[in-house]
Amino acid sequence: MFAEALDLFHAGDVARVRALAELGRSALREARRDAVRGMASDMELRSVAAEAAGMARLTDRRLQGEIDHAMTVIDDYPAVFEAWVQRRIERGHVDVVVRVGAGVPDEVRESFAEAAVGVCERDVPSRVRGTLEALAAKLHPQAFTKRHKTAAAERCVRVFHGTDGMSNLVANLPTVIAAGMLDRLTQMGQSVKDARVTTGPEGGSGAAGSGEPADTRTMDQLRADILGDLVLGGAPVVDPTYGTDRASGLGAIRARVQVAVTAETLMGKDENAAEAVGAGLVDADTARQLAGQVSEWDRLFIDPVTRTPVEIDTYRPTASMKKLLMARDQHCRFPGCRRAAIRCELDHTIDHALGGHTHIFNLAHLCQRHHSMKQFTKWEVRQIGNGVLEWTSPPRQGLPRRRPHTRGVLHDRHRRSATGCRNRRTAPGRAATFLSLGPECRGALWGAPARSGTDRHARSAHCVRRCSEVASRFA
Repeated sequence: MFAEALDLFHAGDVARVRALAELGRSALREARRDAVRGMASDMELRSVAAEAAGMARLTDRRLQGEIDHAMTVIDDYPAVFEAWVQRRIERGHVDVVVRVGAGVPDEVRESFAEAAVGVCERDVPSRVRGTLEALAAKLHPQAFTKRHKTAAAERCVRVFHGTDGMSNLVANLPTVIAAGMLDRLTQMGQSVKDARVTTGPEGGSGAAGSGEPADTRTMDQLRADILGDLVLGGAPVVDPTYGTDRASGLGAIRARVQVAVTAETLMGKDENAAEAVGAGLVDADTARQLAGQVSEWDRLFIDPVTRTPVEIDTYRPTASMKKLLMARDQHCRFPGCRRAAIRCELDHTIDHALGGHTHIFNLAHLCQRHHSMKQFTKWEVRQIGNGVLEWTSPPRQGLPRRRPHTRGVLHDRHRRSATGCRNRRTAPGRAATFLSLGPECRGALWGAPARSGTDRHARSAHCVRRCSEVASRFA
């Protein structure tokens, strides 16, 4: 029974990779047919990925990455793909080979792939990476110094949000810099630990004598705290005013985090988690601490029935309109995108040059990726009222798919937009429609806490009814 399940899983995985690669090729063929290159070609790929993501219930960024990966496996590593199809190696082997082979030049890629298959056949995926890296270095015709300069050009910092209000900050840096950072953080942490001894109870001036709790942080905790203090409060060496008596330009820049929190939580009536939009949940104590650092507050009036912000009707986008739209959208309004509104652009749904008004019901936050896709591809969007955006993909011949529909609209209690799908085949060339739901169908909003008991169930029922009303317009 288990062997049959493995065979089915393998066949499905291979079929998925082939289908994703064909999606990418179809986008490139469409671009070549229209004689477009560069950014326009990438926009066509974004458009295909966005449409397929609606069917798969994934973000378009993730699906585009899977399309790129599938095309790389099939087109650049045919020997590795064939070995996987024949069950000589596993999917994990394929991913490791592609990841390690990213730095292998085209002229030696075939030799690397053939040798890599032999390595993978002898061990499990988790134990072949080191051998494959040594193999790639041996076959590489370029000196290590040149390769390091190329790799250093890809240095970056990324954040991976976890659970319980915690996230991982990952920096891709030259080894010497990374090792030096860890050493300095360790030395600073050790200095803090040494200070505990010299100013402790034995010295007569320690924390115990002052009535403050003793510092019992571990070295890992000290390194993490010191890193946060240096990044958020220090001035970098690249600052042009560093080391002078002038005010530091880069050092004066302060971090910005968009936090949505209910009034009840701010007043201490409950301990519900707030939300760092686009990141994750934040504990109530931290939210109240951040709120206490704000110098001024603006009232945001909430409709007592729908729990949505009251409309501000002005011709030009004022600061109040921007705040209202940010509270309404909270993130990019393309279905599935979670880029925080503070990192997005306010877009006129109907282009201002084509007669669209600067009005809250003609404005929505879009990230740079989806703003460009709306402008340069054949995707269409319209606002159908109550904060609901309807996205329609361009019709494509020969692309079999299920047509996304509103009958299965999802209700998301974390103020997220949603898309709905139902399993119904349509003829090739039909356009798919996606909904990005507004605040009336999102559960508790800023200023509308999620209470327990009857009130919470009543609010959920209200949101479900609103989703049903929206769906009935398109049934």
